[in-house]
Amino acid sequence: LPTTGPLRPERGLRSVVAFVGPTGVGKTTTLAKMAANYRLREGLRVGLVTVDTYRIAAVEQLRTYADIIDLPMKVVTSPKEMRRALDELAGLDLVFIDTAGRSPRDDLKLQELKSLLDEARADQVYLVLSLSAGARAIEAAAEQFRCVNPTAAILTKLDEALGCGSLVSLPERIGLPVSYLTMGQDVPDDIEPAQSSRMAQL
Repeated sequence: LPTTGPLRPERGLRSVVAFVGPTGVGKTTTLAKMAANYRLREGLRVGLVTVDTYRIAAVEQLRTYADIIDLPMKVVTSPKEMRRALDELAGLDLVFIDTAGRSPRDDLKLQELKSLLDEARADQVYLVLSLSAGARAIEAAAEQFRCVNPTAAILTKLDEALGCGSLVSLPERIGLPVSYLTMGQDVPDDIEPAQSSRMAQL
């Protein structure tokens, strides 16, 4: 079962990490868990960028996390603003980019997302997928999001899935290694780096 291990940013060398995926898979919560862990437990300088200005209260949700964890945050609506925001966050170790959930059938919105991520030049693009969605829906989403060149998958909501049997075949079927697993809403807990042995056990 292909896995990548956890994200390993280097102090003083900024890494840009984007989270993409369909609506309702838990991108913002997953991002907040990772941001809190790297800021509070590892002492890294972390910043947030959100391009999720479509969903009501999405910006407020991320801003609440940013205030609690004490992180700088930028709101971006265009590729030009993305460039400016990342310039302003240049002195950090890690920048997480939260994106709006996209219907896998909305090609126009996916192209908008691609142009934003091209401007961000992200080092990692995590495709966030909910295990509770079912194998067919997950495969369809992975196929549609291929245009934004994801580097690894994060599988969420293991606690809501009817079973975890699809963990065995999923990485091969979506063509991506798995980086993290999440199971629950608690920030910064309920997330773990994916391990082959653990996935097989589940």
